Amino acid sequence: MIAAVEQLLSLLELERLDRDLFRGSNPPDPSGRERALFGGQVAAHALRAATLTVDPDHYPHSLHGYFLRPGKAAAPTILRVDRIRDGRSFTTRTVVAQQDGEAIFSLTASFHKEEPGGEFATPIADDIPLPEELLAMDGTSVMPTFRGNESPFERLEVPGYGHFEQSDTPRRAMWIRTRDGLPDDPNLHACVLTFISDMGVVSAVRAALGRRNDHGMGASLDHSVWLHRKVRLDDWLLFDVSSRSNSGARGLGVGSLHTVDGVHAATIGQEALVRLPS
Repeated sequence: MIAAVEQLLSLLELERLDRDLFRGSNPPDPSGRERALFGGQVAAHALRAATLTVDPDHYPHSLHGYFLRPGKAAAPTILRVDRIRDGRSFTTRTVVAQQDGEAIFSLTASFHKEEPGGEFATPIADDIPLPEELLAMDGTSVMPTFRGNESPFERLEVPGYGHFEQSDTPRRAMWIRTRDGLPDDPNLHACVLTFISDMGVVSAVRAALGRRNDHGMGASLDHSVWLHRKVRLDDWLLFDVSSRSNSGARGLGVGSLHTVDGVHAATIGQEALVRLPS
Protein backbone atom coordinates (compact mmCIF):
# COMPACT_ATOMS: atom_id res chain seq x y z
CA MET A 1 0.00 0.00 0.00
CA ILE A 2 2.80 2.38 0.93
CA ALA A 3 4.60 1.64 -2.35
CA ALA A 4 1.44 2.43 -4.34
CA VAL A 5 1.08 5.83 -2.64
CA GLU A 6 4.79 6.53 -3.16
CA GLN A 7 4.26 5.81 -6.86
CA LEU A 8 1.37 8.30 -6.89
CA LEU A 9 3.61 10.95 -5.33
CA SER A 10 6.36 10.13 -7.83
CA LEU A 11 3.86 10.46 -10.66
CA LEU A 12 3.08 14.02 -9.49
CA GLU A 13 6.79 14.97 -9.36
CA LEU A 14 7.06 16.51 -12.80
CA GLU A 15 10.34 17.01 -14.62
CA ARG A 16 10.89 20.65 -15.55
CA LEU A 17 12.21 20.86 -19.12
CA ASP A 18 12.02 24.65 -19.40
CA ARG A 19 10.49 27.55 -17.47
CA ASP A 20 6.91 26.53 -18.33
CA LEU A 21 7.45 23.13 -19.91
CA PHE A 22 7.19 19.88 -17.94
CA ARG A 23 7.26 16.14 -18.51
CA GLY A 24 5.11 13.71 -16.53
CA SER A 25 5.72 9.98 -16.28
CA ASN A 26 2.94 7.43 -16.64
CA PRO A 27 3.85 4.11 -15.00
CA PRO A 28 2.83 1.00 -16.96
CA ASP A 29 -0.26 -0.94 -15.94
CA PRO A 30 0.62 -3.69 -13.41
CA SER A 31 -1.29 -6.20 -15.54
CA GLY A 32 1.05 -5.59 -18.48
CA ARG A 33 -1.87 -4.69 -20.73
CA GLU A 34 -1.89 -1.54 -22.86
CA ARG A 35 -4.53 0.84 -21.58
CA ALA A 36 -5.68 4.33 -22.39
CA LEU A 37 -4.39 6.94 -19.97
CA PHE A 38 -6.84 7.52 -17.11
CA GLY A 39 -8.44 10.95 -17.52
CA GLY A 40 -8.08 11.90 -13.87
CA GLN A 41 -4.36 11.21 -14.09
CA VAL A 42 -3.77 13.55 -17.01
CA ALA A 43 -5.95 16.22 -15.34
CA ALA A 44 -3.91 15.90 -12.13
CA HIS A 45 -0.69 16.17 -14.15
CA ALA A 46 -1.97 19.33 -15.84
CA LEU A 47 -3.00 20.96 -12.57
CA ARG A 48 0.33 20.01 -10.99
CA ALA A 49 2.18 21.71 -13.83
CA ALA A 50 0.10 24.84 -13.31
CA THR A 51 0.76 24.90 -9.55
CA LEU A 52 4.51 24.83 -10.19
CA THR A 53 4.25 28.22 -11.95
CA VAL A 54 2.09 29.97 -9.33
CA ASP A 55 3.02 31.62 -6.03
CA PRO A 56 2.38 29.11 -3.23
CA ASP A 57 -0.02 31.45 -1.41
CA HIS A 58 -2.43 31.17 -4.40
CA TYR A 59 -4.48 27.98 -4.14
CA PRO A 60 -6.49 26.45 -7.04
CA HIS A 61 -10.20 27.18 -6.68
CA SER A 62 -11.49 26.01 -10.06
CA LEU A 63 -10.40 24.12 -13.15
CA HIS A 64 -12.03 23.36 -16.47
CA GLY A 65 -10.66 20.82 -18.90
CA TYR A 66 -11.40 19.10 -22.22
CA PHE A 67 -10.34 15.55 -23.04
CA LEU A 68 -9.27 15.85 -26.67
CA ARG A 69 -7.70 12.49 -27.56
CA PRO A 70 -7.12 9.21 -25.74
CA GLY A 71 -3.79 9.29 -23.94
CA LYS A 72 -1.31 6.41 -23.86
CA ALA A 73 -0.59 5.05 -20.40
CA ALA A 74 2.80 3.72 -21.53
CA ALA A 75 4.09 7.08 -22.84
CA PRO A 76 5.18 10.25 -21.00
CA THR A 77 3.07 13.40 -21.14
CA ILE A 78 4.46 16.81 -22.09
CA LEU A 79 2.75 19.72 -20.32
CA ARG A 80 3.02 23.27 -21.64
CA VAL A 81 1.86 26.06 -19.31
CA ASP A 82 0.73 29.52 -20.45
CA ARG A 83 0.78 32.26 -17.80
CA ILE A 84 -2.49 33.96 -18.71
CA ARG A 85 -2.67 36.31 -15.71
CA ASP A 86 -0.84 37.03 -12.46
CA GLY A 87 -2.87 39.18 -10.10
CA ARG A 88 -2.74 40.02 -6.41
CA SER A 89 -5.88 37.98 -5.65
CA PHE A 90 -6.30 35.71 -8.67
CA THR A 91 -3.90 33.91 -11.00
CA THR A 92 -4.87 32.05 -14.19
CA ARG A 93 -3.02 29.34 -16.07
CA THR A 94 -3.76 27.34 -19.22
CA VAL A 95 -2.09 23.96 -19.69
CA VAL A 96 -1.99 21.76 -22.79
CA ALA A 97 -0.99 18.12 -22.31
CA GLN A 98 0.60 16.46 -25.35
CA GLN A 99 1.71 13.03 -26.48
CA ASP A 100 3.36 12.29 -29.82
CA GLY A 101 3.10 15.98 -30.70
CA GLU A 102 -0.71 16.06 -30.37
CA ALA A 103 -2.85 17.64 -27.67
CA ILE A 104 -4.69 15.08 -25.53
CA PHE A 105 -6.06 17.43 -22.84
CA SER A 106 -6.42 21.16 -22.25
CA LEU A 107 -6.93 22.79 -18.87
CA THR A 108 -7.64 26.27 -17.58
CA ALA A 109 -7.16 26.69 -13.84
CA SER A 110 -7.72 29.69 -11.59
CA PHE A 111 -5.93 30.29 -8.27
CA HIS A 112 -7.08 32.50 -5.41
CA LYS A 113 -5.14 34.03 -2.53
CA GLU A 114 -6.98 33.21 0.69
CA GLU A 115 -9.15 36.00 2.05
CA PRO A 116 -12.00 36.26 4.61
CA GLY A 117 -15.62 35.92 3.52
CA GLY A 118 -19.06 34.57 4.40
CA GLU A 119 -19.53 30.83 4.88
CA PHE A 120 -22.25 28.51 3.55
CA ALA A 121 -22.10 24.91 2.36
CA THR A 122 -24.46 22.08 1.44
CA PRO A 123 -24.34 19.19 3.92
CA ILE A 124 -23.82 15.49 3.26
CA ALA A 125 -27.01 13.80 2.04
CA ASP A 126 -29.07 12.24 4.86
CA ASP A 127 -29.01 8.76 3.30
CA ILE A 128 -25.21 8.40 3.36
CA PRO A 129 -23.70 6.24 6.16
CA LEU A 130 -20.36 7.35 7.59
CA PRO A 131 -17.31 5.11 7.05
CA GLU A 132 -17.40 3.65 10.56
CA GLU A 133 -21.08 2.80 10.09
CA LEU A 134 -20.33 1.04 6.81
CA LEU A 135 -17.46 -0.92 8.30
CA ALA A 136 -19.77 -2.14 11.07
CA MET A 137 -22.15 -3.65 8.49
CA ASP A 138 -21.83 -7.34 7.59
CA GLY A 139 -20.15 -7.92 4.24
CA THR A 140 -18.77 -4.39 3.95
CA SER A 141 -15.03 -3.96 3.54
CA VAL A 142 -12.48 -1.48 2.30
CA MET A 143 -11.64 -2.11 -1.36
CA PRO A 144 -8.89 -0.81 -3.64
CA THR A 145 -9.93 1.34 -6.56
CA PHE A 146 -8.05 2.14 -9.78
CA ARG A 147 -5.50 -0.57 -10.68
CA GLY A 148 -6.77 -3.07 -8.14
CA ASN A 149 -4.35 -4.10 -5.41
CA GLU A 150 -1.70 -1.79 -6.86
CA SER A 151 -4.00 1.20 -6.31
CA PRO A 152 -2.91 4.15 -4.17
CA PHE A 153 -6.59 4.60 -3.20
CA GLU A 154 -9.10 2.63 -1.17
CA ARG A 155 -12.86 3.00 -1.12
CA LEU A 156 -16.02 2.10 0.72
CA GLU A 157 -19.04 1.70 -1.55
CA VAL A 158 -22.31 3.14 -0.22
CA PRO A 159 -25.01 0.42 -0.36
CA GLY A 160 -27.57 1.10 -3.05
CA TYR A 161 -25.27 3.46 -4.92
CA GLY A 162 -22.21 1.27 -5.42
CA HIS A 163 -20.26 0.32 -8.51
CA PHE A 164 -21.85 -3.12 -8.79
CA GLU A 165 -25.41 -2.14 -7.89
CA GLN A 166 -28.17 -0.69 -10.05
CA SER A 167 -29.68 2.08 -7.93
CA ASP A 168 -33.24 3.32 -8.36
CA THR A 169 -31.74 6.73 -9.12
CA PRO A 170 -28.76 7.36 -11.44
CA ARG A 171 -26.23 7.88 -8.68
CA ARG A 172 -22.82 6.66 -7.50
CA ALA A 173 -21.56 7.27 -3.96
CA MET A 174 -18.38 6.06 -2.28
CA TRP A 175 -15.95 7.06 0.45
CA ILE A 176 -12.39 7.27 -0.85
CA ARG A 177 -8.90 8.13 0.46
CA THR A 178 -5.25 7.34 -0.21
CA ARG A 179 -3.96 4.14 1.37
CA ASP A 180 -1.18 5.95 3.21
CA GLY A 181 -0.38 9.47 4.41
CA LEU A 182 0.47 12.36 2.09
CA PRO A 183 2.76 15.37 2.60
CA ASP A 184 1.30 18.62 3.96
CA ASP A 185 1.29 20.40 0.59
CA PRO A 186 -2.27 21.72 -0.06
CA ASN A 187 -1.59 22.05 -3.80
CA LEU A 188 -0.56 18.39 -3.91
CA HIS A 189 -3.82 17.42 -2.17
CA ALA A 190 -5.73 19.50 -4.75
CA CYS A 191 -4.03 17.51 -7.53
CA VAL A 192 -4.92 14.19 -5.87
CA LEU A 193 -8.53 15.39 -5.49
CA THR A 194 -8.51 16.19 -9.22
CA PHE A 195 -7.21 12.67 -9.88
CA ILE A 196 -10.14 10.97 -8.10
CA SER A 197 -12.75 13.42 -9.40
CA ASP A 198 -12.90 11.49 -12.71
CA MET A 199 -13.86 8.22 -11.00
CA GLY A 200 -17.42 6.95 -11.20
CA VAL A 201 -19.03 9.70 -13.25
CA VAL A 202 -19.48 7.61 -16.40
CA SER A 203 -21.12 4.80 -14.42
CA ALA A 204 -23.64 7.24 -12.93
CA VAL A 205 -24.41 8.60 -16.40
CA ARG A 206 -24.82 5.05 -17.76
CA ALA A 207 -27.10 4.13 -14.84
CA ALA A 208 -29.53 6.86 -15.87
CA LEU A 209 -30.17 4.84 -19.04
CA GLY A 210 -30.80 1.65 -17.05
CA ARG A 211 -27.76 0.06 -18.73
CA ARG A 212 -24.98 0.32 -16.13
CA ASN A 213 -23.73 -3.21 -16.84
CA ASP A 214 -24.20 -2.92 -20.62
CA HIS A 215 -20.99 -1.04 -21.11
CA GLY A 216 -20.64 -0.20 -24.78
CA MET A 217 -18.34 2.83 -25.03
CA GLY A 218 -17.86 5.46 -22.36
CA ALA A 219 -15.41 8.38 -22.20
CA SER A 220 -15.04 11.68 -20.40
CA LEU A 221 -15.50 14.68 -22.70
CA ASP A 222 -15.03 17.69 -20.43
CA HIS A 223 -14.54 18.14 -16.73
CA SER A 224 -14.88 20.90 -14.15
CA VAL A 225 -13.89 21.01 -10.49
CA TRP A 226 -14.58 23.79 -8.01
CA LEU A 227 -12.35 23.49 -4.93
CA HIS A 228 -14.19 25.23 -2.11
CA ARG A 229 -12.02 24.34 0.88
CA LYS A 230 -8.62 22.80 1.58
CA VAL A 231 -8.92 19.18 2.71
CA ARG A 232 -6.66 16.17 3.08
CA LEU A 233 -6.93 13.28 0.64
CA ASP A 234 -5.46 10.80 3.12
CA ASP A 235 -8.67 11.18 5.16
CA TRP A 236 -12.01 9.74 4.01
CA LEU A 237 -13.87 11.86 1.44
CA LEU A 238 -17.39 11.15 0.23
CA PHE A 239 -17.69 11.30 -3.58
CA ASP A 240 -21.40 11.50 -4.38
CA VAL A 241 -22.28 11.96 -8.06
CA SER A 242 -25.54 11.69 -9.99
CA SER A 243 -26.64 12.02 -13.60
CA ARG A 244 -28.59 15.15 -14.55
CA SER A 245 -29.16 14.73 -18.28
CA ASN A 246 -28.64 12.26 -21.15
CA SER A 247 -29.15 13.23 -24.77
CA GLY A 248 -27.42 12.55 -28.09
CA ALA A 249 -25.02 9.99 -26.53
CA ARG A 250 -23.83 12.63 -24.04
CA GLY A 251 -24.62 12.58 -20.34
CA LEU A 252 -23.98 15.12 -17.60
CA GLY A 253 -22.88 14.08 -14.12
CA VAL A 254 -22.73 16.47 -11.16
CA GLY A 255 -21.25 15.57 -7.80
CA SER A 256 -19.74 16.75 -4.55
CA LEU A 257 -16.93 15.74 -2.21
CA HIS A 258 -17.38 16.02 1.57
CA THR A 259 -15.23 15.12 4.55
CA VAL A 260 -16.48 12.84 7.34
CA ASP A 261 -17.10 16.00 9.39
CA GLY A 262 -19.39 17.32 6.65
CA VAL A 263 -17.01 19.90 5.17
CA HIS A 264 -17.98 20.56 1.54
CA ALA A 265 -14.60 20.22 -0.15
CA ALA A 266 -15.41 20.39 -3.86
CA THR A 267 -18.07 20.22 -6.55
CA ILE A 268 -17.54 18.49 -9.89
CA GLY A 269 -19.33 18.52 -13.23
CA GLN A 270 -18.54 16.27 -16.17
CA GLU A 271 -20.07 15.55 -19.55
CA ALA A 272 -19.40 12.01 -20.74
CA LEU A 273 -19.84 10.19 -24.02
CA VAL A 274 -21.89 7.00 -23.57
CA ARG A 275 -22.56 4.88 -26.66
CA LEU A 276 -24.58 1.81 -25.71
CA PRO A 277 -24.66 -1.34 -27.83
CA SER A 278 -27.83 -1.67 -29.92
